[in-house]
Amino acid sequence: MQDQTTGSEFAVNWYALYTRHQHEKSATQILANKGFETLLPLYRVAHRWKDRTQIVQLPVFPCYTFVRTDLERRLDILRTPGVCWLVGNHGYATPIPQQEVEGVRIAFESPARLEPHPFLKYGDRVRVRAGPLAGIAGILIRTKNQYRVVLSLQLLKQSAAVEVDLAMIEPLPTKTVSEESSMLESKKTA
Repeated sequence: MQDQTTGSEFAVNWYALYTRHQHEKSATQILANKGFETLLPLYRVAHRWKDRTQIVQLPVFPCYTFVRTDLERRLDILRTPGVCWLVGNHGYATPIPQQEVEGVRIAFESPARLEPHPFLKYGDRVRVRAGPLAGIAGILIRTKNQYRVVLSLQLLKQSAAVEVDLAMIEPLPTKTVSEESSMLESKKTA
């Protein structure tokens, strides 16, 4: 199998794995036990039942976990209980850009609150320029009196939002839809 971004066979990249419903944690743990580098961002939420309220940790991206691999052990990944398939296009596993995964990892490991957010295609692109989240880029939103940067994984069409201080962000140049599509076309032909 050939990697779509580098063109080299068996390049080490991050990949998204689609899992069975509520099997993200167990699949991630089994993959880690097999020696794979994994990432499963979780967030805390209070769930209420009739008789009690309990704080639980849920995946930020439901039914997905992430693995860093060269795909030589692709069958070992796919035979992991709870894993359904590697996310991709036209039968090929598609690597997730390193900067997108690192943005999610930095936000997850920081003390800032990370939570799921609806995927956004348009909005103001910003970069955090200071603090523990410095360097991550995303879309700025405002919820009540709090500002958040939405981190998006394009391949999954899913996003997560992390709270930020407005003084610590800077705008990124905006691209028109035609500029973005011409950039995508030039990447495809290269």
